[in-house]
Amino acid sequence: MTQVERWMLPDGIAEILPESAKGIETLRRTLLDLYHAWGYALIIPPMVEFTDSLLIGMGRDIDLSTFRVTDQLSGRSLGIRADMTPQAARIDAHSLPREGANRLCYAGQILYTRPRTAMGSRAPIQIGAELFGVASLQADIEIISLLVETLLAAGVHQIHLDLGHIAIYRSLAEAAGLTPEQGYELFALLQTKAVADIESWIAAQVADPLCAEWLCNLPRLAGDHQCLVRARTIYAAAPAALHRALEELQQVMEALEQRYPAITVFFDLSEARGYDYETGLVFAAYTPGCGQALANGGRYNGIGAVFGRDRPATGFSTDLEAIHNLANTINTAPVAIYAPDTDCQQLWQQVQALRAQGEVVIFAMPDSDSDEILARCNRQLVRNKQQNSWELQPLTLTKSSKPQ
Repeated sequence: MTQVERWMLPDGIAEILPESAKGIETLRRTLLDLYHAWGYALIIPPMVEFTDSLLIGMGRDIDLSTFRVTDQLSGRSLGIRADMTPQAARIDAHSLPREGANRLCYAGQILYTRPRTAMGSRAPIQIGAELFGVASLQADIEIISLLVETLLAAGVHQIHLDLGHIAIYRSLAEAAGLTPEQGYELFALLQTKAVADIESWIAAQVADPLCAEWLCNLPRLAGDHQCLVRARTIYAAAPAALHRALEELQQVMEALEQRYPAITVFFDLSEARGYDYETGLVFAAYTPGCGQALANGGRYNGIGAVFGRDRPATGFSTDLEAIHNLANTINTAPVAIYAPDTDCQQLWQQVQALRAQGEVVIFAMPDSDSDEILARCNRQLVRNKQQNSWELQPLTLTKSSKPQ
């Protein structure tokens, strides 16, 4: 191992340096303040938990994404969290067992065994919100609205919302008599959108011609609100659960169009993301120029049952660093104040007063190159000998110059 290799980070793991760190932290504070204004209480779950509580009820994807270690005290298996949603559900069930609505939010780093996307991070900073204890569609509308507000606050203004409903696929799979394993196989095919492969699989596995026709139509039902109109015709004789799902999608669309007329709402009735644990509305947010979803969420009633308290729940999460970088919120313009290297008590008091006002003041250091400091400053403190005071003036010197 060379000296350079010794200090290399693992693939998919990156450090965040000052300029980006400042912007990301500013955005984190902005979003948590936003959630607070909506009544969401901040929780800070631990990075590591027993796998028994960290993985139960969240499906295969989270299971495969979770690092496992052995607890040297108990000998039990520990998991390094790959999602904070199950932690929020555990807290709702045991640490904050409230009746009725319980609004929680969080922000923290998670860890994946493998990146979710090509060149993606294995240690993203996840931020999100969860609403427990409310089965009403109004809870879903609130969560989706908060997701929209999150992206707007991050500087993302061209928002494309993709809506789906797990009950559509579940009801058709049940009507077709698919086994759980067959349900997973067809689910995986539907996510590829490979129509020929989907139709071939359905022809071989589904005997009922009407159910086969229903399932074959799913990948074609994507687009604007007209796809809901087509779906009502195609599935006129389908189970009632499917029609309730279509009605819920219609109501959500109407609410979002009234609140956020500038966003685009798109439907994908074959969307079954989160098939392992999602139970109702599912949604994702996109923006032009970005091929991956900026945020994902949905309803996951029943996850609390594994913790002994079955509660309806809905929520969303996003990658804080990703939306920060996408919105280009990094401010690289110099904003600090340069203070000379001197032990003048009057200068010290003025510097402290400026810092109390929110200003960044950086002292020069003896025997140190000042170029880096000067690159961050746009003003300087200069002594006025006649008035025996320190004045704040624009910094117009080049990096090779030294303020007096």
